[in-house]
Amino acid sequence: MTAAQTSDRSAARDYWKDQMERAFAFMEKMRTFPVRECGEGMVSLQEATEGLKVEFSTTKINDEHPRVWNVRAGLGDSVRAIAKEMNERGWILKFEDGYRSPAMQRSITHSSRIFDSILRAVMWELGGETPSPEFMLRRVSVLVATRCKVGTHISGSAIDISVIDQKTGKEIPRGGPYIEISERTPMNSPFVTAEESANRKEITALMLRHGWYAYPFEFWHYSSGDCYAEDIASSGQPARYGPVVFDGGSTTPIGPAEADALLEPVAFYRRQIAAALARIPAQTGRAAAS
Repeated sequence: MTAAQTSDRSAARDYWKDQMERAFAFMEKMRTFPVRECGEGMVSLQEATEGLKVEFSTTKINDEHPRVWNVRAGLGDSVRAIAKEMNERGWILKFEDGYRSPAMQRSITHSSRIFDSILRAVMWELGGETPSPEFMLRRVSVLVATRCKVGTHISGSAIDISVIDQKTGKEIPRGGPYIEISERTPMNSPFVTAEESANRKEITALMLRHGWYAYPFEFWHYSSGDCYAEDIASSGQPARYGPVVFDGGSTTPIGPAEADALLEPVAFYRRQIAAALARIPAQTGRAAAS
């Protein structure tokens, strides 16, 4: 590796550390952000976008849970308007994820693919050292969400998206696929190309025109009406959407204590780290050395 490459990787590591710490502080703030649950039910994303060109991911969460294509009823019109404007722009809105139940959210940390990706990034950050369970929880809290209160997919108020070019059928480049875990992950990362940065900004501006706010630390996540959105907008208003259990028909708010409880205890991360290291010792070593 040349001196210039070493300097660039050092800058990327410093940026990653800074963004992860800023994101953790954001998550801690969200734990106490006021919520005045409005009690809205859910609307189907398929029904909301009927007649428009949209796509839906066919993957499952941890190869186990089918995606639930619902958001709060009050967001259906704005989602339709987003999809319509994207079609007019020559794009296709691809939904990567919608509502998640607490069980679905918990299941993400059980995904070896996602956990291993985060562990590789964290070991790179630490110069090859194995993180403590507490430190790994700190990072996973940012990249996955480890409490119902701050996992706004559980509020039915967040969508993860990709955007497809209608002419080519290819994804609009944003600096990585869904899900990218690297210094390119934050929305305003300087480690993406000028084209990728411009695409992120154009997509985010389009989403914002319809009331959806970008989560600053992932380039695919947008929220509306929840604690993320109200805080980012500096609205001075409580979130109207808090975490709920959706059974396919009714929505039931999750109480404050349960909403703030860790979905998995610290001991879980100790076991997951050990299992991951048994799976990926060679890959981890290469990533940490880069």
